[in-house]
Amino acid sequence: MNKTRIVVVGNGMVGHHLLEQLTDQPGLELITFSEEPRLAYDRVQLTQFFATGDANSLALTSEDQYQQAGVHYHLNARISGIDPTGKTVITEQGDILSYDKLVLATGSYPFIPPIPGREQPHIHPYRTIEDLEAIQASARSSRSGVVIGGGLLGLEAANALKTLGLDTHVVEFAPRLMAVQLDDGGGALLRHKIEALGVSVHTGKNTQTIARGEQQRYCLQFADGTTLESDMLVFSAGIRPQDALARDAGLTIGERGGIVINDHCQTSDPDIYAIGECALWQGRIFGLVAPGYQMAKVAAQHLQGEPASFVGADMSTKLKLLGVEVASIGDAHGQSEGSLSYSFNDEATGVYKKLVVNEAGDRLLGAVLVGDSSDYGSWLQLCLNNLPLPCAPEQLLIPLAEGAAPAALGSDLLPDSAQICSCHDVSKGDLCSAIQDGCHDLGELKACTKAGTGCGGCSQLVGQVFNSTLESLGMEVNNHLCEHFAYSRAELFDIVRIKQLKQFDQVLADCGQGQHGCDICKPAIGSMLASLWNEHVLATPHVGLQDTNDTFLANMQKDGTYSVVPRVPGGEITPDKLIVLGQIAKQYNLYTKITGGQRIDLFGAQLHQLPLIWRQLVDAGFETGHAYGKALRTVKSCVGSTWCRYGVQDSMTMAITVEERYRGIRSPHKIKMAVSGCTRECAEAQSKDFGVIATENGWNLYVCGNGGMRPRHADLFATDLDDRTLLQYIDRIMMFYVRTADRLQRTSVWMESLEGGLDYLKAVVIEDKLGICDELEAQMAHLVDSYQCEWKATLEDPEKLKRFSHFINSEQADDGVRFVPERGQIRPARPDELAIPVMEVNS
Repeated sequence: MNKTRIVVVGNGMVGHHLLEQLTDQPGLELITFSEEPRLAYDRVQLTQFFATGDANSLALTSEDQYQQAGVHYHLNARISGIDPTGKTVITEQGDILSYDKLVLATGSYPFIPPIPGREQPHIHPYRTIEDLEAIQASARSSRSGVVIGGGLLGLEAANALKTLGLDTHVVEFAPRLMAVQLDDGGGALLRHKIEALGVSVHTGKNTQTIARGEQQRYCLQFADGTTLESDMLVFSAGIRPQDALARDAGLTIGERGGIVINDHCQTSDPDIYAIGECALWQGRIFGLVAPGYQMAKVAAQHLQGEPASFVGADMSTKLKLLGVEVASIGDAHGQSEGSLSYSFNDEATGVYKKLVVNEAGDRLLGAVLVGDSSDYGSWLQLCLNNLPLPCAPEQLLIPLAEGAAPAALGSDLLPDSAQICSCHDVSKGDLCSAIQDGCHDLGELKACTKAGTGCGGCSQLVGQVFNSTLESLGMEVNNHLCEHFAYSRAELFDIVRIKQLKQFDQVLADCGQGQHGCDICKPAIGSMLASLWNEHVLATPHVGLQDTNDTFLANMQKDGTYSVVPRVPGGEITPDKLIVLGQIAKQYNLYTKITGGQRIDLFGAQLHQLPLIWRQLVDAGFETGHAYGKALRTVKSCVGSTWCRYGVQDSMTMAITVEERYRGIRSPHKIKMAVSGCTRECAEAQSKDFGVIATENGWNLYVCGNGGMRPRHADLFATDLDDRTLLQYIDRIMMFYVRTADRLQRTSVWMESLEGGLDYLKAVVIEDKLGICDELEAQMAHLVDSYQCEWKATLEDPEKLKRFSHFINSEQADDGVRFVPERGQIRPARPDELAIPVMEVNS
């Protein structure tokens, strides 16, 4: 059977989203062309490139993933012509490729006004990674930078220049910033906040000429006679649809540009589709990624013969610009006939809110939020679904009295068609269906539907739908730790902390039920007690709470033996210590492996051998690496400025400092960290729970990344931190995680479950929103000061050592384990290689 060949011209975010919709469909041959030297990346998060220097961190896919999905791709490949009659495309190199269906996802290009002098060096657009690399190169020889354009992208570009350490200016033709989204009040507050951050704003400026400067490289001459000098210019003055291919092919083009499409995203040629910023639907170009994703979904369904229509898209936006929360909903300017406006301006706290309602005052038409966008999610649903206001409009802005705030919008009031996540076009019905099909974990629901994984603005509403749907299925929605404790882990942690409970029996008697506990609550409370009071885990009151690994201070392996993993801070080790490890491995026939965390693991130790091995290790200066515990494992590091010619900070010293500070601290799950000495990122810090990357001005802190079954890039938390502030922020985040995370919850899932996500975490840690930062730091100081090597303490206690015997009444070793050589080392023998059976292990 011949496959239907679909050629996609353009591999940006929208073109890639279309391919995602089609890759699982049989009978299709998918081919895509990208003008850029890389596959699709997250253009919305472009500014992050300046913090990491790593384009791969923005990647939405990879060549391996496309190959596995059967997508044929061409990089640095420009389509120069289309022959609709012959149904072929022509590449710039002259190659001809036939198609059955063609999709134009060519996007847009940055508009650069025809200002004399615009073609000089150090003048850049702001659109692609190559543009950003050129801006980064210019910044090295510049003191100041000007962004021409004060819209969304312009302010993102300004943030980039500020990140690069330049004296930054924004020049805007309109009388206010973000003129399309904000009214005068919102624009004025946004300007005030941005100027307070050190960015100069110039509105109402019409740039006439870019001339040679006297003090700096260039001089901008404005129509009002004023001037502004700068070393570098970045244009972000709007976009234009990339429609030249379609125009040359004879497809219908709008009067002001854009490829005209119908409701199915078909052009004037029914075998050619257009999606994203190049497409013109009912006279409108949609310049946001969410409408482009909707077009991609419609086109994909129509290509498969399914009924689907594009009916327009909401252009509401919620984002953070230079650290300032900004949101715009619907008719923000009150242009609807008979509309009424209500506004609230709190200059003391820097919050501006405006509501636009219908003439009757019972329906929300639009809104503006600056400084605090926490109401965005519920207000957006009121607007999109034409729901009645839950109270008078002024009460939405200002609660009349304490406790008189209007009731929150419940997800039960929303129809199934309500769009919950605009980034990935996920409706309430989509979420409900996924939950009914078995997604009974919030993190699993987000991974399955992608809801809440874009901008994160819908996370709270996703949680409401999740809980409501589970209840409708007759499932109890509670966060109880187990049948013995009717509290969540976070609630129980606070009870133990406030009441100073120091033993499991005390906790069970005070706030639990039953007499013994279970395999869920015992290790969980054991971890809490360790996190709070830092007593030895094998002390008499605590030893019965530990799981197998903690009980023997070693990881049990599949054959019943144990691993020995001494700590090697930062991967730095002396020759003498290396020799000791080799001698021990030879003495006890242990398998040795250098791990990805820069340590040396010794495998195959029997239970009775553990104290013997650790005595030699402790005498040689080693301490336990806590590979067996839900605690800090390692802090990976490159050699940084100590040895590397690219290093800008001493990553080795910082990695050792971090590892020695947080060693042994128990947490809800294991924690991994890394420190990179420059943005080349050799320590892979962005895949860790805490990642630290050196800049010329200090350290960038990344949080809540991890590998494993749900790999997740860490999020940029703060930039250019000094040593003290870096450790202070890690102290606070780690202790907040220890306090509030669920049992066995990784930091990545924990942050996704926080209402407000990364922004909320920043408010707690940086702004001390909850007023607990001093308390978090004091708790961390106690844990740091009370650290003890658990193996060293065990070796000094004869009672604890009694646990490390195979038999209660004999010192005889268990001879049920045999080893055989392999690759120059040893490994556990298989049953067919043994003369006697392998011992059975009850774990």
